[in-house]
Amino acid sequence: MTNSRLANIPGIGVDQMGNAADALASSTMLRLENLDTDIPPPQEAVEATKAAIGTDAANSYLPFLGMHALREAAARRVSATTGVDYAPDEQCIVSAGGLSGILNALLAILEPGDEVIITDPAYAGLVNRIYLAGGVPKLVPLIIEDRRWRLDIDALRDAATEKTRVVLTMSPSMPSGIVHTREEWGEIAAVVRKTDAYVLHDAAMERILFTDTPVIHPASLDGMADRVITAGSVSKEYRMIGWRCGWVVGPKPIMKDIGLVSLTNVVCQVGIGMQGAAAALNAQDDGVDQATREWRSRRDFLVTEMSDLPMVSPDGGWSLLIDTQSIGLTPDEASKLLFEQGEVAATPMTGWGSPERADRYLRFVYANEPIARLSDIRERIRKAWKT
Repeated sequence: MTNSRLANIPGIGVDQMGNAADALASSTMLRLENLDTDIPPPQEAVEATKAAIGTDAANSYLPFLGMHALREAAARRVSATTGVDYAPDEQCIVSAGGLSGILNALLAILEPGDEVIITDPAYAGLVNRIYLAGGVPKLVPLIIEDRRWRLDIDALRDAATEKTRVVLTMSPSMPSGIVHTREEWGEIAAVVRKTDAYVLHDAAMERILFTDTPVIHPASLDGMADRVITAGSVSKEYRMIGWRCGWVVGPKPIMKDIGLVSLTNVVCQVGIGMQGAAAALNAQDDGVDQATREWRSRRDFLVTEMSDLPMVSPDGGWSLLIDTQSIGLTPDEASKLLFEQGEVAATPMTGWGSPERADRYLRFVYANEPIARLSDIRERIRKAWKT
């Protein structure tokens, strides 16, 4: 019998597609299925990690809530973004990656049956963690305007109930790449105030922007600092996926509970990872701006090449979505054809939100393939889909 917390949690499809591509070991296969990147981490982070391997401090269970140097650097990072002064020892906890921090926060906040508002489509890993924490996802659709994503404001307002405890945000979001406007953030803040909820903000990609506008962080909005919990990590912006290192920063009262969950759940984080993460956050040049320019150029290339397809252009992040249903193919069918006839690995968005919305899309990740290898992408698609 399936545990009730797992009843609504399917797989996310990425591992199956990745395993199939790995098994072929083809140098000509385009790997667009997974959020990897070929752009290296900051050199300071690599050197600090290597140095940490031989130290006793990096080979210990203590301190349970993370090394002070990383907590200090992470708190300083979030303070600089929000304008809110966060105390590292009271308002910052190191997590084993950003998603671990999000799960810990959800477990600290939710009672069974509490509702969590999240956009649709959304990363299946976020939706699954809502279920795992005993929550109920309330999906708010994203709408398409001029080939870009926008938040359905009316649906957002309608989603708010007396059971709303969290609005789980990400901007740029994954997999859509939506970057919330100031107006959208204002509406999110209004819902949070009305319901006396928290914003749990996944900030893993907040600087990977193609909009030429500054980062808007919800904690920077008037009166929101006490209602916003930020989960960040070095995985995306700093290109340090394997370090499994993130942080949670937020108001003092809830951070005590999140710390207790963190201690009970993971106990401690990767010691050598924390040393490397601190070095990345403290680096004089972390490489994020340069990497973002490269990711943006790849986005621009794909958008141009696929302009005749039902594709939605992302305003940030690492991936874009194509509505394959509108050309007569389910995402599963489109993925299979691309894999077998076009040598392209791409993941269907089945389960990444509602069936009527997310299940229409196939995702292309452009963070891991340079333009030179993407040069014949349209021809590969034409060969596979006959379109």
